[in-house]
Amino acid sequence: MEAELADPLRALDLDIEAVEITPAGKRRIVRIAVDKDGGVTLDDVAEATQAVSAVLDGSDVLGEQPYTLEVTSRGVERPLTLPRHWRRNADRLVRITLADETTVTGRVGASDSDSVTLDVDGTAREVLYADITKAYVEIEFNRRKPAAEHDEEEDA
Repeated sequence: MEAELADPLRALDLDIEAVEITPAGKRRIVRIAVDKDGGVTLDDVAEATQAVSAVLDGSDVLGEQPYTLEVTSRGVERPLTLPRHWRRNADRLVRITLADETTVTGRVGASDSDSVTLDVDGTAREVLYADITKAYVEIEFNRRKPAAEHDEEEDA
């Protein structure tokens, strides 16, 4: 199913992050999680829902059994597994578990296709993705503002 959805969603500048099909009585729930640089808006979700619905209705990928479609943003509860996840979460606080089972909490800095630099208590630490076994964004209720946003507010 992902192959059929990739092009229509790519046309909306969206990446497919997850596809889940769950039985729910006589129906199924089809959940599609999407993401993009800058984050997903409600308008993005609405456009994605229309595009996905058109693809599913026009194909037999789900057969004849009825389904309920849910399109959502990636959400912070999903693990960081791809380089784009790190790029999209720049300046966010993350907790990672390394292959040696140690955990590190730090703020995401620069990232590329092989590694990410974390600010761990004021010290830059480069971590290879290959060394990470789990990584999640930490929820911050009083999240600090990036320096650029802070400077703009002071200028106003």
